[in-house]
Amino acid sequence: MVAASFVVLVGTAIVTCLFMAWVLGANSNSPPFAPAIGANAISTMRAAFVIGLLAAAGALMQGGSISETVGADLIDGVAITPLAATAGLLTAATFMAVGIYTRYPIPAAFATTGAMVGVGLSLGGDPAMATYRRLGTFWLLVPFMSGGLAYATAVTLRRDDIPESVGVPLLAGVVGAIVANVRLGIVPDPVADQGTLARFVSRQFGGGPTLAYGVDVGTVLVTVAVGVLAFYWVRKRVLESVEGGIRSFLLVLGGIVAFSSGGSQVGLATGPLENLFRVELGLPGITLLALGATGILAGAWMAAPRLLQATSREYAQLGVRRSIAALVPGFVIAQLAIALGIPISLNNIILSGVIGGGLAAGSAGVSRRKIAFTVTFWLLTLASSIAVGYGLYRALATVIGG
Repeated sequence: MVAASFVVLVGTAIVTCLFMAWVLGANSNSPPFAPAIGANAISTMRAAFVIGLLAAAGALMQGGSISETVGADLIDGVAITPLAATAGLLTAATFMAVGIYTRYPIPAAFATTGAMVGVGLSLGGDPAMATYRRLGTFWLLVPFMSGGLAYATAVTLRRDDIPESVGVPLLAGVVGAIVANVRLGIVPDPVADQGTLARFVSRQFGGGPTLAYGVDVGTVLVTVAVGVLAFYWVRKRVLESVEGGIRSFLLVLGGIVAFSSGGSQVGLATGPLENLFRVELGLPGITLLALGATGILAGAWMAAPRLLQATSREYAQLGVRRSIAALVPGFVIAQLAIALGIPISLNNIILSGVIGGGLAAGSAGVSRRKIAFTVTFWLLTLASSIAVGYGLYRALATVIGG
C-alpha cells in the first residue's frame, strides 16, 4: 500500500515541475523571437503564441538528453528524492521569477544546475566534478561563440560586395542543411533513440557507401538537397522583395530557435523528477516530457510578452539583418548542446547574439550598463542557487522528514 505522505510528495513535486516549466515558458523560451520583435517582423502577442506551440513541440521531441543530465549526472552517490526535487525546482523557479519581474533575464541553466547541486549535496551526495568541468567549459565558450558568430554574420550581411540575393539565401541554405540533421524523437532510427530527417530519407533509398565517421552518401545528398531547397525558397522571396524576403527568413529562424529552446529547456524542469518517474513510478520518459511541455506552453502564452518586450527593445535596436545574425548562432549552439546533453541558457545565447549583432554596426544601441548588470546577475545566480537549494532542502527535510 502506498503511503499517503509519498502521494503528497509526488503531487507536490509534479505541481512544482509544472510551475518551473511555466516560468521557463515565460522566461527562457522568450528570447528566440526577441530579435524578430525588435525588427518589427512580428507582434509581441503573436510571437508569444507561436513560441508556446513550437517550444512545447521541441520539448516533446528533443528534451530527453538534457532531462537525463539534470536528473542523474549533476551529483554522484545519491538518487534525487521527490522532496529534494521539489526543493531544487522551487529554488530555480523562484530565481527566474525574480528575473521576470526585475526584467533581467536569469539563465535557467545556472539556476537549475546550482539548485540541483545544492540539494544533492544536502542529500549527502558527492560533487560530479567531471560533469561540472564539461558544463563550465561549454558555458564559458557560449558567449564568445554566439557573439562572435553573430558579429561575423552581421558584418558579412552588411558588405556591399555581397548581394543580399546571395548572402541571405546562402545563410538559409546552411541553416536548412543543419535542420536536416537535427535529431527528433518522432523520426525512427535503428541505432539511436532519436533519428534525423537526412538519415531517415537516406535509408529509404539504401543509404549508399559509407564515408568518414559512419556517414553514408545518401545522408550527405539529402543534407545538400534540403540546403538547396532552403536557398531557393529564400532567394525567391528576396528577389520578389528584399525586405520581405529577409523578414520571412527571420521569422522562420525565430521558429526554429523557439523549437530548439523547448528541447534544451524542458529538461531543466523535468530532470529533477527523472528518478521519480522512471524508477519509482515506472513511467516512460515521454510522460515526464509531456508534463514539462504543458507547463512551457502555458508560460509562453500567459507571461512571455513582458520579457519579450524587455529583451527586444532594451538590449539593442536591431534591424532585420543583425537580428538574423543573432538567431543563427542560437540555433546552432542550442542543437549542439542538446546533442551533447548539456543544459544551457537560451538567454545567454540569444542575448550574446543580440549584442554581437548590435556591435557590428558600432556600440550605439547596446546598453553596456545593462549588459554588465545582467552578467553579474548570472554569476550570482549560479553561486547563490547552490546555497539556497542546500538550505531549502535541509529546512523541508527537518519540517516534513525525508
